[in-house]
Amino acid sequence: MNICPLCHSADLVAYHQDKRRRYQQCQQCALVSVPAEFYLSPEAEKAEYDKHENHPQDLGYQQFLDRTLAPLLARVSPSAAGLDFGCGEGKALSLMAQTRGYRVENYDLYYANHPELLTRQYDFITLTEVIEHVSDADALLTLLNTLLKPKGILAVMTKRVLNPTAFSTWHYKNDPTHINFYSEATFQWLAEHYGWQLEIIDKDVVFLHKAS
Repeated sequence: MNICPLCHSADLVAYHQDKRRRYQQCQQCALVSVPAEFYLSPEAEKAEYDKHENHPQDLGYQQFLDRTLAPLLARVSPSAAGLDFGCGEGKALSLMAQTRGYRVENYDLYYANHPELLTRQYDFITLTEVIEHVSDADALLTLLNTLLKPKGILAVMTKRVLNPTAFSTWHYKNDPTHINFYSEATFQWLAEHYGWQLEIIDKDVVFLHKAS
């Protein structure tokens, strides 16, 4: 039986189907997901990531990341401890933060696998174009909640689901490594579930503030 990878509800309904995959939506948390049968193997997943050319020196990529980083740094002090979870091969965001006087550690399952970083706590954690790749959404968010200090900020960048009509022609769903798709309703559910405060920053950026 299929269950939602975020809230574990079995109340899933068909959302969309294309030539490659089926998509289902949870009626409890509104997450749109693909069934596990469509997940890539770790080797195939990394092969897809190796195709990315997100160089730290790429000004366009810097501007893209700055839609998350700039408003985040405006909300934390330079002494704050940060973690870029899923930093990617180039570790661009932490380098950008460093030039502004902030220290951000880098963790990535494939490119910076330092599990000791997941035993500490942080004032802020960034997830830029990461959350849609992680199959066990519940385990991920539970982990990040434990890694956040009281009053910490979880900064998430991911394109948000709007409706089935927009989804049907949405390029974002065509990436085979994108398996969980979040909407504003899903982020509202997350905030209520964890006792966080949701702040909508941009069309693809949200901040989740942990309580004190």
